[in-house]
Amino acid sequence: MAALLAFLFSPSPVPGTVTLHLQRDEQSRASEMRRRGALLPLTEIERRVLPTMNGARYLGPEIDPETGIYTLKFLRNGTVIWLRIDGRSGQIIDRRGN
Repeated sequence: MAALLAFLFSPSPVPGTVTLHLQRDEQSRASEMRRRGALLPLTEIERRVLPTMNGARYLGPEIDPETGIYTLKFLRNGTVIWLRIDGRSGQIIDRRGN
């Protein structure tokens, strides 16, 4: 464990390499969960949520494969809005911003 932490927090020869690797790993885990039917596909989440965000520009998604929670980010009138959505049910569980 200590070796892994040392690797993750050591300077990378190419900026962003570790971050990119971790993002790919998270994406792989999320994809596996979707294949097993444990998570709704992002397209289904977006189909449900985007129409409710009148006047907001969609900036993109993130997923936490540990919790199965999608975070969708929007921008409206200079304010960032984050919606946290349960990837299993598609229900909005938290909203930050206006």
